Amino acid sequence: MKVWWLRPLVRLLAALVLPFAVPAIITALIWALPGDPAEIICPPERCGGTEVLAARWNLDQGPWHFYVNWLSSAMQGDFGNSWRVLQGVTVRSLLEESVPTTTLLMALGMLPIVLGSIGAATGRLPARVDPALSAFGVVPAVIFSLFFAALIELRYGAESFDEHARMVRLGVGAVVLGLSDGALGAAVAGVRALFSAEEKQRYVGVAVLRGEGVLANMLPNVSPALAGQLRARLVHLLSGTVVVEVVLRIDGVGDLLWQGTLLQDFGVVLAAAGGFAFFSAFMLFFQAVVEILVSLHVRRAPVLPLAPG
Repeated sequence: MKVWWLRPLVRLLAALVLPFAVPAIITALIWALPGDPAEIICPPERCGGTEVLAARWNLDQGPWHFYVNWLSSAMQGDFGNSWRVLQGVTVRSLLEESVPTTTLLMALGMLPIVLGSIGAATGRLPARVDPALSAFGVVPAVIFSLFFAALIELRYGAESFDEHARMVRLGVGAVVLGLSDGALGAAVAGVRALFSAEEKQRYVGVAVLRGEGVLANMLPNVSPALAGQLRARLVHLLSGTVVVEVVLRIDGVGDLLWQGTLLQDFGVVLAAAGGFAFFSAFMLFFQAVVEILVSLHVRRAPVLPLAPG
């Protein structure tokens, strides 16, 4: 007998563990690097009193002490100060400046994916366009980003960072996110295959004979799979923002994570990577809730009696 609650339970447990596991892994990597963490951030030949800095950054009592203190402060909204990206500036203020940009970038990038998925589900987007979308998605995001970055530099020159050029970068970045690396093609093909397979189920034929809407009958049953596909697309876009923001020089969380990594600003890296992990955990939680609600709905649905004869 299939245990219906096992899969959503695993997703819920993963959603609970992920925001704690990612900072723990990063902390372990910090201490795995050769040398003392405080000396890596600020070498003794450049900084006097490294021991004082280590105590200020909670790097003087080992990885567990650092992790627990960082996690305790982060849960209260305090991510400390930047060590090297913008020294002395709070990481929270850096995130507050970066998160809206990345959120807008992802929302715009999801627009063609959502429209394409709706078109595939309703049949308004013909299947003959799928090969073209798949072929277009073969081009990596980094190639598209480099191409558009060069065009923007040629078009705007010294004014490539004014407000108008910034909006152009956002729009171009959204196009790259939504179309490259198979994002749109995979979404359309996945939704089309899901609804095509479900349409062959016996209950759909019965619904047609009754004059009921086919899409309305299928939606409850395909909702868990759609939630899974939505989670996959959003996580895919979130990872793509790092490439797009760095190449197109968009001041978002992905670019902040990249700068923190290059400059070994572990406080910024922990906060940005923790934000990515929290978003992934939320999407896992969302998918699990959809699966639970649909399963409960199906289990409570009345069983129709078989027709006589």
